[in-house]
Amino acid sequence: MTHANAATPKRRQKPSLRRSSANPRNQTGPRYSVGLPPKVASQVERYAETVDTSMSKAIAALVRLGLDSQEARKREFFKRLRENLANDDPKQQDRMVDEFRTLILGR
Repeated sequence: MTHANAATPKRRQKPSLRRSSANPRNQTGPRYSVGLPPKVASQVERYAETVDTSMSKAIAALVRLGLDSQEARKREFFKRLRENLANDDPKQQDRMVDEFRTLILGR
């Protein structure tokens, strides 16, 4: 006794209608594993729940916010340094900014 579906050939979708498994819009960069202290992990988990996203996306967002904040602090520091040196000679001001940059940022 043969099964009725065994004789029926399966139809394939046309290639143009098939979805590609690789979605170029959602390409991600390298993947990393990180260890978080329990307190930080619970804070990230609460953040992820608050914004309704995955832990991975929450970590990525928080890292981006931290990096942006660090850059803003650097810009603010150098802005205030320039303001404090405004009464000095412009060459002296640039030299001091470069010295501070080297000391603080290693550049």
